[in-house]
Amino acid sequence: MEPFDPTTHPHRRYNPLTNIHILVSPHRTKRPWLGQTEPAEPSKLPHYDPECYLCPGNTRAGGKVNEMYTSTVVFENDYAAVLPPPGPVTPPAAHPLLTAVPIQGGCDVVCFHPRHDLSLPILSLRDVENIVDEWTRVYIKRGTEPGIEYVQIFENKGAMMGCSNPHPHSQVWSLSTIPTLPEKELASLHNYASTACIRSGVPTGPDGHACLLCEYVHHELSVPEDEGRLVITNEHFVALVPWWAYWPFEIMVLPYKRHISSLVHFTADEKHAFADIMSRVTKRYDNLFSCSFAYALGVHQRPIPPRRNDDGMYIQDADDVAHLHVHFEPPLLRSASVRKFLAGFEVMAEPQRDLTAEQAAKRLRNCSEVHYLHAARSAQ
Repeated sequence: MEPFDPTTHPHRRYNPLTNIHILVSPHRTKRPWLGQTEPAEPSKLPHYDPECYLCPGNTRAGGKVNEMYTSTVVFENDYAAVLPPPGPVTPPAAHPLLTAVPIQGGCDVVCFHPRHDLSLPILSLRDVENIVDEWTRVYIKRGTEPGIEYVQIFENKGAMMGCSNPHPHSQVWSLSTIPTLPEKELASLHNYASTACIRSGVPTGPDGHACLLCEYVHHELSVPEDEGRLVITNEHFVALVPWWAYWPFEIMVLPYKRHISSLVHFTADEKHAFADIMSRVTKRYDNLFSCSFAYALGVHQRPIPPRRNDDGMYIQDADDVAHLHVHFEPPLLRSASVRKFLAGFEVMAEPQRDLTAEQAAKRLRNCSEVHYLHAARSAQ
C-alpha cells in the first residue's frame, strides 16, 4: 500500500472550534469545470455615485439624508434584522418542537470612507485604523446597552457574497442572545481551558489556563514555511489558512504573542499591527485573481466588552476565555469567475474542499502586497 499523501489522498480534518469535520479531496483539483461562472466584480468605481445610498449627502432608501462625512461614519441600519426593545412576547408554543423566543437588538452600518471606490485593500493604513476605532467604539456602545448579550462585526464584500451596495462598508449587529456559531466556539474555548494541559512557552488565557487558539497559533509558527499554512506575520498578528479551512482561500487572523480577548484590549501598537495585517491580507486577496475579491469577514471576540472597576480597569471574567480572531471566508475557487458552491454533499452531509489548506496558503504567500491596480498605474 502506498504511503498517505495529504496532497493527493482524500482525508477528513477536524475543526476544534466548531467540532465539525471537513472532507478534503485534493485529487479533485484537476476536475474540469463546465458549470456556472460569475460576472467579474467591477474593479473601477466612481469616486462618488449620485445613486448610492451610502455616499455623503445622498438620500438613503429609507428617506434619511447622509451627512457630508469625511472619514469613517456609522449610522443605524434602515432595514435592521433585529429591532430595539421592548418587543412583544411570543405566544405559547403549539408543540414542544415548535418553539420561538423573542430577540431584540440593533444593527449599525459602518461606512469605511466617503469615497465610493476605496475598499479595504486600497485604503491607507490610517483609514483602516479609523475603521478599527469605529468597530471598537460601536462594540463598546452596543455591548453596554441593557439586554445586549452579543455584538457581531462583519463585512460582506462583493455581489456574490450578497452585498447590496458596492460602497465599502461593514455592519455591526447587536443581539439579546449569543448566536449559534460564536456560541459553539466559546464552548470549545471554555472546554479546552478547563481540560487541556499547558505547554511550556505557549501564551495562556485567563488565570493561566490553556487557550485553544494560543496553542494552535504557537504550533503553526513552528511549522516550516514550505509545509505550513502561514500567509503573513507581523509584530503581533498572523494571517493563516487554518488546518480545518472550508472555503478555498479561507484565512484566520489572530494575535500570537499574548492572549487578547477583544478589540478593547488592544495596545496602540497592537491596533496598528491589526490594521496592518487586515490591509495586507485583503491586498493579497485582490491580487490572487486580479479582481475585487469577494469575501465574508467576521470578528469573533468576547460577546460584549468587560465591565470596568472604580479605577477604570477592565474586570476579568469568564468571557475572557475568548481569543480574538477574524474569519475571512471567500467563495472564489479557480478564478475571478468560478466560485465554490455549497451544495449536495456539503448541504446534506459535511463540508468538503478540494484545494488543501497548505496549497492555498502557498498561493496567497506568492501574491504581491502591491495592489494590482496600483501596480498597473505605476507601469503606465
